Amino acid sequence: MAPTAETSIKRTIRRHQLREMVPLADSTIYEMEMRGEFPRRFALSPRCVVWDLAEVVAWLASRQSTPITRAQSPDVRQRRSRPVRSPGRVQATASKLG
Repeated sequence: MAPTAETSIKRTIRRHQLREMVPLADSTIYEMEMRGEFPRRFALSPRCVVWDLAEVVAWLASRQSTPITRAQSPDVRQRRSRPVRSPGRVQATASKLG
């Protein structure tokens, strides 16, 4: 008798289940998929796309283990509209009006 090969059944999740696990917008997930930063979806039928649960769990674990550096805060003093005034100028203007 020939040895039987182990076949593992891949568990898949649909979009609503993915949203429960990964709190990102659909557009963000799509962009990350296109850049290769998120597991790719695949089609089961013309109207049904799914993700491999093991790949999503592995992605979440890798994100948890590697901290993401936060984006630097913008320098609001360089804004062209509604520029931020320095504290000295605001006080000088207030004292002239008073």
